[in-house]
Amino acid sequence: MEYVLALDQGTTSSRAIVFDHSGKPCKAMQQEFAQHFPQPGWVEHDPAEIWESQWQVAMGVQEASNLSTANLSAIGITNQRETTIVWDRNTGEPIHKAIVWQDRRTAPICEQLKRDGAEDTVREKTGLVLDPYFSGTKVQWLLDNVDGARARAEKGELAFGTVDSWLVWKLTGGARHVTDATNASRTLLYNIHTRAWDDELLELLKVPRAMMPEVRPSSEVYGEVAVAGPLKGIPIAGMAGDQQAALFGQACFRAGMAKNTYGTGCFLLKNTGTKPVASKNNMLTTVAWQVDGVTEYALEGSIFVAGAVVQWLRDGLGLIKSAPEIEALASSVPDNGGVNFVPAFSGLGAPHWDPYARGTITGITRGVTAGHIARAALESICLQSFDVLDAMQKDSGITLKELRADGGACVNDLLMQIQADVLQAPVVRPQVTETTALGAAYLAGLATGFWNGRDAIASQWAPDRRFEPQQSAEAIAELRKNWERALERARQWETPS
Repeated sequence: MEYVLALDQGTTSSRAIVFDHSGKPCKAMQQEFAQHFPQPGWVEHDPAEIWESQWQVAMGVQEASNLSTANLSAIGITNQRETTIVWDRNTGEPIHKAIVWQDRRTAPICEQLKRDGAEDTVREKTGLVLDPYFSGTKVQWLLDNVDGARARAEKGELAFGTVDSWLVWKLTGGARHVTDATNASRTLLYNIHTRAWDDELLELLKVPRAMMPEVRPSSEVYGEVAVAGPLKGIPIAGMAGDQQAALFGQACFRAGMAKNTYGTGCFLLKNTGTKPVASKNNMLTTVAWQVDGVTEYALEGSIFVAGAVVQWLRDGLGLIKSAPEIEALASSVPDNGGVNFVPAFSGLGAPHWDPYARGTITGITRGVTAGHIARAALESICLQSFDVLDAMQKDSGITLKELRADGGACVNDLLMQIQADVLQAPVVRPQVTETTALGAAYLAGLATGFWNGRDAIASQWAPDRRFEPQQSAEAIAELRKNWERALERARQWETPS
């Protein structure tokens, strides 16, 4: 057994990456899929396209690497988390497009739950806030808006799952309907203290228990691939939501260690050990992973729009032809020229939790160029990350020593330097930046004995580059002051229902 295959099902693309025993990526394949925006603030995916794109890259990377059951130890899965799919248990057909984690259509449901006084109960049991981000209200919306869905769900005819559950269902030919503790902890339906689906929460959100997948640890053999082909019979042995997988892939195994993933969104997680830390500053308390019978937790700050702002500059405004061009364009100017960019395309996440905020660009004058807007866009990613880390440090009382960075956008040296400046702390990029997929591979490989414990994994982590702060604290304080002014203008732009 020489390799582990990681399936990394993300928000805009599906990827498959083969890792060797040293934790190095050997082969990778990626396929984008369509984004659907039926109304402002609504975001959907086609579940069939999610599956087809993921299976195509899995088969493609298998063929390119000549993998077989003889040299492939296991398959690990990591996924966009709160995206919600409901399908027919008999036919396997989804009843509706997947409602993506970015989708804000359930804001009125969340507002009603708050008016009904449910917020404290939800926070206490789940570690989450009442926000459209999470899966529970999306399930409720589907049951209330798809003809006959609620009656079918109550009869046990429908299955709910996040993308991990959907992929395992498809890979096993419908034999297994499971999720892991990390994905379960993002639904508003899972009690992170009892580590089980919660009857009170299910009733509160009007979700029948019969729909729910079985919750399993993040590292164990869930089943085998049943789809005909060279991957048939390979054990599916690891599963974690993308951000928890990245925390694991970054070897943040000790309490106090933190990472930030720069992807479509931006997600900062800090390991808090075996006890969940209740946040007083609008952070999320989430399951980090469940391995070897032990559940560990993390504080998380979720930023909805990070790399997606670069995609918008490319696709929406045409300022760049490809995402990597953003670095050169932003470097063409020494500063933002007074421009501040709040990319609240689908509301603001932590620590603001404002689903009614909308994107705002302030400070535009005749002297502003595309370079200034590009630089302000990169700064917006870093300033949002500062807001999250500041709140997280208030909760934990621990000052950050360094931030480990990963995700597709961390290859941007200017972005990493701006982040170090804004945080006034070192930012470290690892040699292997595919830490989300690597975390899934590690979890799968631990379950099959491919890796012998966390110490072996931690020894494989190595830095690529360390970014030290270069800007003065006074200059960064002024930048943050103007950012706060722009935030005020973006908040509550839409009228709450």
